[in-house]
Amino acid sequence: MMDAKAFKQQLLDTLYEPYKKCLQCPLGLLGRKNVVFGEGNPDADLLFIGEAPGKDEDEQGRPFVGRSGQLLNRALTLVGIQRSEVYITNIVKCRPPENRVPLPIESSICMNILLYNQIKIIRPRIICTLGSIALNSLLQKPYSISKVRGTELQHDGIIIIPTYHPAYILRNQSQAPVWIQDFKTIQTKLSPNIRNTIF
Repeated sequence: MMDAKAFKQQLLDTLYEPYKKCLQCPLGLLGRKNVVFGEGNPDADLLFIGEAPGKDEDEQGRPFVGRSGQLLNRALTLVGIQRSEVYITNIVKCRPPENRVPLPIESSICMNILLYNQIKIIRPRIICTLGSIALNSLLQKPYSISKVRGTELQHDGIIIIPTYHPAYILRNQSQAPVWIQDFKTIQTKLSPNIRNTIF
């Protein structure tokens, strides 16, 4: 009998298969090398959502493998979360030219065909949005990331904990301590005693 992890991975593979050469939105025609669907534990309690793949991600076909990804890995290690036990993806799965912000049409199409279905399949208890683009795109509201980072929001019964994008921390290292505090908040929510009180 197939366990939940294997079953969900099969569902994700089936979801991704038709879109490996996706041309549903303008990004498919703007020079991307790989569609970066996401990676990690398909049965994860914690889902990270970033903005879009960058150059390294586009080349390798994996999310958060460049400088931002390395910083994310260090933050996870620091608070005792294993990257292999979470799932990591982005609002859009193709790299925008020159790393520009995804256009609303691009975000909307990609979320409708992929992201919302990823969330339905993985069914995380917590989603951490990385950066304001990810937060505002997912919740369809203009939040100020500096005001809501580290706080609990709700989306379809899932806890949303927004924080800064690691690329922002690379540029603004003075914000690193509060960024790490957000990861500690997430780690606390993931702990078994918290889990038991939720259900």
